[in-house]
Amino acid sequence: MTTTPQRKKLIEVSIPLEAINAAAAREKSIRHGHPSTLHLWWARRPLAACRAVLFSQLVDDPSSWPERFPTEEAQDAERRRLHRVIERMVPWEASNDESVLNDTRWEIARSVAWGLGEEPPANGDGKAILAYLQEKAPPIYDPFSGGGSIPLEAQRLGLLAYGSDLNPVAVLIGKALVEIPPKFAGRPPVNPKARMELERGHWNGRGAQGLAEDVRYYGQWIRDEAEKRIGHLYPKARLPDGSEATVIAWLWARTVRSPDPAANGAMVPLVSSFMLSTKDGKKAWVEPVIDASASDGWRFQVKKGTLSKAEEEKLKNGTKAGKGQAFVCALTGAAIDRAYVQAEGKADRLGRRLMAVVVDGNRSRIYLTPSHEHEVIARSANEWHIVEEARESFLSAATPTRAMITGGVCSAYGLRTYWHLFTPRQLVALTTFSDLIAEARQRVLAEAHASSLSDDPTPLQEGGTGAEAYADTVATYLGLSVSKLADSQNSLVSWKASMDQAIHLFTRQAIPMVWDHAEPNALGNGMGALTVTINNMMRVVESLVVAGPGHIGNINAAKNNYPVRPVVVSTDPPYYDNIGYADLSDFFYVWLRRALSGVWPDLFRRLAAPKAEELVATPYRFDDSNPPEWTRITPALFSAWPGMSAKERAEAFFMNGMGETLTAMRKAATHTEPLAIYYAFKQSEVAADGVTSAGWASFLQGIADAGLVVDGTWPVRTELSNRMISSGTNALASSIVLVCRKRNEDAPVITRAEFIRLLRRELPDAIDDIRKAGVGPVDMQQSVIGPGMGIFSRHTKVLEDDDSAMTVKTALAIINRVWEEIDQELDAVFDANTQVALTWFATYGFDTRSSGELITLANAKNIGTNALFDSGVFEDLRGKTALTTRENLPKVWSPAADKTLTIWECVQHTARVLNAEDGGAEAAGRLVAEMGTAGDQARKLAYRLFEIATQKGWSQEALVYNELAQEWPHLEDAGTRVAQPTTRPAQAAFDL
Repeated sequence: MTTTPQRKKLIEVSIPLEAINAAAAREKSIRHGHPSTLHLWWARRPLAACRAVLFSQLVDDPSSWPERFPTEEAQDAERRRLHRVIERMVPWEASNDESVLNDTRWEIARSVAWGLGEEPPANGDGKAILAYLQEKAPPIYDPFSGGGSIPLEAQRLGLLAYGSDLNPVAVLIGKALVEIPPKFAGRPPVNPKARMELERGHWNGRGAQGLAEDVRYYGQWIRDEAEKRIGHLYPKARLPDGSEATVIAWLWARTVRSPDPAANGAMVPLVSSFMLSTKDGKKAWVEPVIDASASDGWRFQVKKGTLSKAEEEKLKNGTKAGKGQAFVCALTGAAIDRAYVQAEGKADRLGRRLMAVVVDGNRSRIYLTPSHEHEVIARSANEWHIVEEARESFLSAATPTRAMITGGVCSAYGLRTYWHLFTPRQLVALTTFSDLIAEARQRVLAEAHASSLSDDPTPLQEGGTGAEAYADTVATYLGLSVSKLADSQNSLVSWKASMDQAIHLFTRQAIPMVWDHAEPNALGNGMGALTVTINNMMRVVESLVVAGPGHIGNINAAKNNYPVRPVVVSTDPPYYDNIGYADLSDFFYVWLRRALSGVWPDLFRRLAAPKAEELVATPYRFDDSNPPEWTRITPALFSAWPGMSAKERAEAFFMNGMGETLTAMRKAATHTEPLAIYYAFKQSEVAADGVTSAGWASFLQGIADAGLVVDGTWPVRTELSNRMISSGTNALASSIVLVCRKRNEDAPVITRAEFIRLLRRELPDAIDDIRKAGVGPVDMQQSVIGPGMGIFSRHTKVLEDDDSAMTVKTALAIINRVWEEIDQELDAVFDANTQVALTWFATYGFDTRSSGELITLANAKNIGTNALFDSGVFEDLRGKTALTTRENLPKVWSPAADKTLTIWECVQHTARVLNAEDGGAEAAGRLVAEMGTAGDQARKLAYRLFEIATQKGWSQEALVYNELAQEWPHLEDAGTRVAQPTTRPAQAAFDL
């Protein structure tokens, strides 16, 4: 059965990719109030990208409405207007701007309304627009919701937001961001202090601000109550003048018994760096000092002053040794090899010595030599029953091994269970905080009953919105705060000397070993303190745009029957073995389970995060020591198990599960909107095989096999533009958004020859649309895959000459080859001067050569060298010649007044003016406006020059053309804003 014609969405034609990528890259530097700071989750998609993709999935492309936009020019103009809407929407500053959001929501409502034969609510009526979207717009669903970025942005856009994940930690984070805040939006806080102010009429909050205020209040109560119980474990430090100061952090060094007999069995330090502060004028460091009266015959001494560069470099190496050795003995200089340290660690024989104490010195850090008293107090926590309970029960689970995650693990050195990752004092503090949450919850419940909240006894887990559910809500955020705090309260927190501060554990997707570590003051007022953690989290909650309801469920994506359908699918699935989410998340799971198993019993019913069904390709789970479970694989795969390697089994499991997931997505998706699926490249994949890599091809094959058509591929970057091109190579984006449609059930079968003919016929227009969108040349190779794969995947099969089905990998190679042929055929369309310049550039660049070589090229194009010199494209150097460099081009030039105008000049002059001190976008835009239709050819030439420069390894020259091509749509817009020239239009010379 053939489906009715579908309206193309903007994402299927063009999006302002560079603006989206720039906002996504900048977002990485945003910390305060960013939703990612509520709680750590790995590999979140940038909110800017999620917001733009969702918008473009729902908003119609102008070509879908020929009666409203009847000409190509009208469609291009409307497309550029929609691009400007996205450009205004994606910056971080716009994420809470109601004016921008209302305009954005109206655009979505307009497309929805037109599709229904209706007119949208009036633009500017925010409430009416939201009501219309939640009644008429299709819901958004992310079956791999992870940290909640996609459902959060759907909610921000006023849409019904749904998500699900297998991992309970991810589900709880998503609920805290998306599901819970709308339940209590607009409600005042219930704590006693706030209620007193309410009686005086002082509270005027909105959104989830009341909830945030309560979490802060009861978080402070937990901190104060904890200080009564364990405050003596956090003593102040005495300064040289006799006064006392609050400790910011204690700095520790791990120790090992020296293998050198001359050390007499002393425990010696394992230190990666002795530097405490490397700031100019404030340098501080620690040195081990031989002292017979000290334990093991040595002690640490903090020093301050000036250092030579050589002295500082030496201190930065700590007691580390060269290759093949781990450390050297601080007493004898003997080598301590890595295997010995690992063996001692696994035997639980590594020790710990206090290295320095960092205190608050009134706007600066003060580093003190450690006192015996502070070390004794810290060690006294080891006697608490809490520590014994943690070791024997909820923290007894094993930490990840190298087989589970890449990037370094600490288990190789004996930190094999979770209790090994914490100092005794940290175990006492985190457990005390966790246990106080239940008491805090009871206080919230009492105050909630006394407030205007209903007495509905339904708990939060079952959808309640009364006093009971509110108490659960406050407890949930407090539980998340303890979980987040654990990231800074563990023995793998490092001290960054260049910043004078502690750095949390998960700076990357690994649990690496740290030798000299920081122990922040959990009751203090700096990084690693409970109240600071809560305050930072609540900056997120109080700034959330609560535009509508949301729901996040705990569902295995491969078995998802979609409780709501049809839906618009937008998702970021896991990619092979990039990240071991389940293994890493156990670090947080153990604390959340202790704090919140009573509030979320279904989420935390297991001892650890579920791993057997997790859709990642981790070979260790599929070796012969881990027999397969029928719930994880199909019978066909089970029968092939014995003859497969662990790696092959892992990949087969992943692709089988991903196939089930994609099929489920297709069944649940709407017929009117495309699916958007993010594909994350592995770094090794990017560096090695690029767009024809096996992983990329396999993923595309899975999409095609699931009955989906790929008709768009948009490269998403999170790095700055100056990192896009390196050593003349075309660097791939970190991820690609695949735009997919459901394939018609009666899709035909075609041959290889027909596939190539279709590519030749359809790709030129598609490539032109991509270029018009301002997609830079650096991203063209990945972007062209979309329309090419659209042709391939909209057919049931493409048959090879031997009647076998063409693979995706073969199709990718053909698409790339046809694209290159199309680009090369374009050369013949340029004017003769430009064709000669292009050939010269591809051979010599801007180098000088003999005039005879230019004569040969000119004769082939039937043009004289004098014409090439007169046009200004080439310089006559008396027997030699070269392309005129941009620096030597005339500073005063107008395409409308140039009687020998060439496309080459249009490109080089525009690039010159765009980057000139007295130029810029407006001046360059004026040139583009004067070019008329010649500007379209100039844009195409910029792409061609980028390809040549990239192939030649001319990185700086490639960057010039990449920037020019990306900016071209903006230059066209700028050109329309300046006064139109009175001289003849330049395009008259190029009406071919």
